[in-house]
Amino acid sequence: MKVAMVHFLITHPRLLPVRLTLLVPELIWPEPNDQLTLGKLSVPGFEWLAARANFERQAKQPFETALAAQFGLDAAPFGALRLLGESAGETTGDAAREGHWLCADPVHLRFHHERIILADAGAFDLDDDEARSLAGALNETFADVGVFHVATSRRWYLRLHQAVDHPVEPLTAMAGRRIDGELSGKESTLTRWLNEVQMFLHGHPINDKRQAEGKPAVNSLWLWGGGQLPTLQPNDWSAVWSDNPLARGLAMASGISAEPLPANLAALLERCHGDRQLVILDSLLPSVLYEDGEAWQAAWQTLDRDWFAPLRTALGRFAPLSIVAPTIYGQLCWTLHGQDRWKFWRQGRSLQATAQELAKGNTQ
Repeated sequence: MKVAMVHFLITHPRLLPVRLTLLVPELIWPEPNDQLTLGKLSVPGFEWLAARANFERQAKQPFETALAAQFGLDAAPFGALRLLGESAGETTGDAAREGHWLCADPVHLRFHHERIILADAGAFDLDDDEARSLAGALNETFADVGVFHVATSRRWYLRLHQAVDHPVEPLTAMAGRRIDGELSGKESTLTRWLNEVQMFLHGHPINDKRQAEGKPAVNSLWLWGGGQLPTLQPNDWSAVWSDNPLARGLAMASGISAEPLPANLAALLERCHGDRQLVILDSLLPSVLYEDGEAWQAAWQTLDRDWFAPLRTALGRFAPLSIVAPTIYGQLCWTLHGQDRWKFWRQGRSLQATAQELAKGNTQ
């Protein structure tokens, strides 16, 4: 049925070519010689596309920065934009449009080999009641600083009464990594205040209970992406397809249709209107943040089945097809046009072979 749908859409004479961009963070992740994860992974759909594509390697940047660049933003206020994308109703959307917001995501800091390692709330269980209780206590104690808002147990926000510059990397760039030496502006007002927050959280009854149960304490917050919601210039995307709140917020702020992520390529082609479509395929990202090789493999195989393999048949529908992948190896970009499908002499290679080639020039 899926193949028949794609074939119909390719051959139907009244359909115009679509410029399709897939943003796929962490498309290549493990160490290049990781036989367990990379060595056993077969993704023939993507390998066929990559073999025929024009390839460009750009400077490394976090997923959020790469996403904002698709909307022409160099320094995006991620907090306000992500909060806007959370809104199911008018209240949250209106709040995002007023004031200076930061993402204030709950994290657990631990010492490992004399270094501080950060784990975000996706790496440990934190229920909604715990999140609301902790945020409520912070609001009572630090009412002079700002107001916390909990969208989900993992995604919190802080509206500051007074704007403060706080230049730090997005949480996805830091989760699972050491943070000592990584924080800019260590002497800023907000950084000094965060030390007080950590002491407060250390003695909170919810954390006492969590530790007694053998659970990681919520002992800090990762404050990032501060700023006011910008007025974005109209963008030429016809629609943005994503369940990611930041992507949805960027679309909404740009006056672009923000649509739920379709299940597969056939569903996208059935529903999309307009000639420029941006699709955010971020299912590989959580397994990288939590260093889960098996989950990363499973997510990759699903992507290949639902998106990349069908693109082999549907390539003539696109002008062009772009695959943009923020990774540890840099931002990797593959671009294909319909005529590239006839480059039958180009042989595909495995993701492991690609990673090994990229690593030769990688100093990280």
